[in-house]
Amino acid sequence: MDVQIAETWKKRLAKEFDKEYFQQLVDFVKSEYANHRVFPKGKQIFSAFDHCEFDDLKVVIIGQDPYHDEGQANGLCFSVNDGIKMPPSLINIFKEIKNDLDKDPPATGNLERWAKQGVLLLNATLTVRAHSPGSHQNKGWEIFTDAVIKTISDEKEGVVFLLWGAYAQRKGEIIDNNKHKILSSAHPSPFAANRGFFGNRHFSLTNNYLKQNGLAPIDW
Repeated sequence: MDVQIAETWKKRLAKEFDKEYFQQLVDFVKSEYANHRVFPKGKQIFSAFDHCEFDDLKVVIIGQDPYHDEGQANGLCFSVNDGIKMPPSLINIFKEIKNDLDKDPPATGNLERWAKQGVLLLNATLTVRAHSPGSHQNKGWEIFTDAVIKTISDEKEGVVFLLWGAYAQRKGEIIDNNKHKILSSAHPSPFAANRGFFGNRHFSLTNNYLKQNGLAPIDW
């Protein structure tokens, strides 16, 4: 099966694309795009991989679903397209960056600039039906993204994983914490940010770890 994904990822994930669950997932996703409004745009489903090559990857941030309202999702977790109002979770992420690094929020919530520096912005589920959060969960995407995380854990060293909220933290069970740095906290959503996301200092902690390992820090 030919999946349009960056070549450095494709060669490592090819075995997943041939598995029965993934073929069933492709059939489901094609049907959804044909019969419903689905986000992100089809060509952006694998944007997280296209903007962050495997060889360049230094940091992984794990989200849950793509945004489900019009024009928001662009294939990168927590990110929105240029010109789109920032959702509350993203506003809180930039508030913590301001608190942590004294860096003012940018004009756009498009996080492609992070991805190009080696931050994999990975949603556990890569598609969603419009205005219907969770609608594409338990269809196979989680099996695929678990395989992605395990591949990173097995084949790389010294990656920083930022696990915000219980859902992302469950993914941490796949990660070898002897080889990688895992930073966990509450989720940046308005319902949870005051319970440990604000003040987590994950952005400076990430950069300190990268510098200790001879890697360039992320310009958050």
